[in-house]
Amino acid sequence: MILDNTNLKAVLFDMDGVLFNSMPYHSKAWNEAMQEFNLDLSREEAYMHEGRTGAGTINIVYQRQHGTDATEELIENIYQVKSRIFNSFPEAQPMPGALELLQKVKAAGLKIILVTGSGQRSLLDRLQVHYPNMFTPELMVTAYDVKHGKPHPEPYLLGLEKGGIKANEALVIENAPLGVEAAVAAKICTIAVNTGPIPDKALQDAGANLLYPSMQCLAEAWDKLISKKQ
Repeated sequence: MILDNTNLKAVLFDMDGVLFNSMPYHSKAWNEAMQEFNLDLSREEAYMHEGRTGAGTINIVYQRQHGTDATEELIENIYQVKSRIFNSFPEAQPMPGALELLQKVKAAGLKIILVTGSGQRSLLDRLQVHYPNMFTPELMVTAYDVKHGKPHPEPYLLGLEKGGIKANEALVIENAPLGVEAAVAAKICTIAVNTGPIPDKALQDAGANLLYPSMQCLAEAWDKLISKKQ
């Protein structure tokens, strides 16, 4: 059983694609913003960069086409355009099953920690609206808090630090290969939920300990999953 070596005290949640069905908007915004600057990033590839900082994503694409780093000014301009496009879309809806899972985690007395590569304040502000009393600012890690985004382990290591817990006392819920890689690199047991158009194999190859097809399926399996641990 994957939790056999885990003294579970906290669950660390990614946000985009886990708590909100926002990745379709992110992928479209990235695609359109890059096009404005004559850079090529398909909507499909955008999913594979999920969890990376905006600057990191822009630099990878720019280096691929120009063989050099993008300037700080260009990175800022592209990200501003991406954010403007993203914020023009309708509000991303909560992911089905996410609230049910959060309620079960909270009822079990476990800490709830947010670890997201996002800097979209519109979504961060909406956490309290859709998931009231589940998240607190002191237990959040966002793009503004880290130097290295996913797949670097820094975001999840900082999440552990903020929660005052060790890696073997935590569980991560992720939907992106880079996020899974980051959690695995931080030595945290990781459950992947495939809420996007990526192959299951990408999440498994990234090192996910368990894989579910949706947040709803994970929420329904949670009690049995934890009871096996207990």
